[in-house]
Amino acid sequence: MTTIEMTSQEPGLLDVEVLVLAAFRTGPDGSTPTVLTEGVHCPGLDLEALAALLPTVGFDAALDEVVRLPAAVLPSGPRAGTVLVVGTGDQMARARATADNDVAALGATIPGVLRRAAGRAARALAGTGSAAFLLPAGDPQDLEAVAQGVMLGAYSWSARRPAPTAPLGRAVIVAGCEAQEAGRTALEGARVLGEATALVRDLVNEPPNRLPPATFAEQALAQARRAGLDAEVLDERALSAQGFGGILGVGQGSAHPPRLVRLEWAPPGAARHVAMIGKGITFDSGGLSLKPPASMPEMKSDMAGAATVLGAVLAAARLNLPVRVTAWLAMAENMPGGGAQRPSDIVTMYDGTTVEITNTDAEGRLVMADALARAVQEGPDAVVDVATLTGAQIVALGERVAGVMGTPALRDAVVQAAVAAGESFWAMPLPEDLRQGLDSPYAHRRNAATGKSIGGMLSAGLFLREFVGSTPWAHLDIAGPSYNDGSPWGLTPTGGTGAGVATLVELLRRQGA
Repeated sequence: MTTIEMTSQEPGLLDVEVLVLAAFRTGPDGSTPTVLTEGVHCPGLDLEALAALLPTVGFDAALDEVVRLPAAVLPSGPRAGTVLVVGTGDQMARARATADNDVAALGATIPGVLRRAAGRAARALAGTGSAAFLLPAGDPQDLEAVAQGVMLGAYSWSARRPAPTAPLGRAVIVAGCEAQEAGRTALEGARVLGEATALVRDLVNEPPNRLPPATFAEQALAQARRAGLDAEVLDERALSAQGFGGILGVGQGSAHPPRLVRLEWAPPGAARHVAMIGKGITFDSGGLSLKPPASMPEMKSDMAGAATVLGAVLAAARLNLPVRVTAWLAMAENMPGGGAQRPSDIVTMYDGTTVEITNTDAEGRLVMADALARAVQEGPDAVVDVATLTGAQIVALGERVAGVMGTPALRDAVVQAAVAAGESFWAMPLPEDLRQGLDSPYAHRRNAATGKSIGGMLSAGLFLREFVGSTPWAHLDIAGPSYNDGSPWGLTPTGGTGAGVATLVELLRRQGA
């Protein structure tokens, strides 16, 4: 993993291979690249020549555009061999203009723009030994954003074959002396977040034949022990004995039995208790309600919610956040084997609720509901669940924006944490008129509405709400943002993205404040 450090030394004197700067668009037509110097610690470095050169090499500072030039273009003659400039498009200007717009609400605040720019640069520097980042870092919030961007952008899945290009080896953030004290805390937080996010990405990228529920549980247990967490794993026998009918029903068609993992971070004196539940479907064929073939290849990522919750609780422990966290990872493989549950089956959930199965591909809410019902028995102050729950989330919000539903105050707190973390979450309602679609003539409710395809994301949220009682609750549907099956962008790689980890860590930080 990339090492990261901070210095107030003149950047031209640094022993690094690359100097990294950012540029944004200005001018009457918004196409003139301007090097970002405000808040940048760059004594002894004349950037005017660089700014004049950029248009001549076809660089117009478009979002995520990068150009790498010989450092000789700088008259001051830095020791670095090259200069890399990353474009921020018009996002910096829009973020500066007002915080009251959709761009800012979706995480593209000034720190959000810096986070993305640093991440894009770090991604472009794969195979490079060292680089100095000359981005605004005098403000602690900006410094933290740059550090996080570096760590999140410098990622590659090491198990890939052929082996990937090694990530950037050493990153140096150049900041003024006044930022040094706050910088140490920011750098440590960025390291922890980077490690947690890399773990999530690694798990999501792992092929399903190498990550069945039992193996996933073993890896979570090993990670928990290294972090000093209390941990418990319920196998299929324990799940049966304790009545987890939802988890067992989903897993009964697979040769790989389900698991429920409970992890706990309980620092002395913690005044708040947050429960987090993650969906861990290690592969989702849809069961007997079989998915079309084109929808299956990325279904190894259907455990991203559980991986995200695992990463967040590990980060809470490593950052010593003063909040008690119980994490529940509900793991199963949804397969159409001879023992698979059928449409029209009725299962009895952990809390005694009976559910008629109308769609075996609406399986995530079953494992989540069991874990939610169990989690709220411990009386948490708040409960947050994270799941790649519905394709309807992608229809409603696209592939880069997650939906969040639940108790309004907690739902909005998640959105605010996401803005601070530079992630894109959007508050969604839970319309009561959709609730009747979950009524069943044969059981307390059905797992999915029949006959209509409207409001699928919201109906799934309404189903989960039935299992939390009066506990403040938020449901995060990350179906789109959790997996990128296209080209990399910003600090986001192809494959598992780790979306949601930064938001959960920020939420836990605020809950413990």
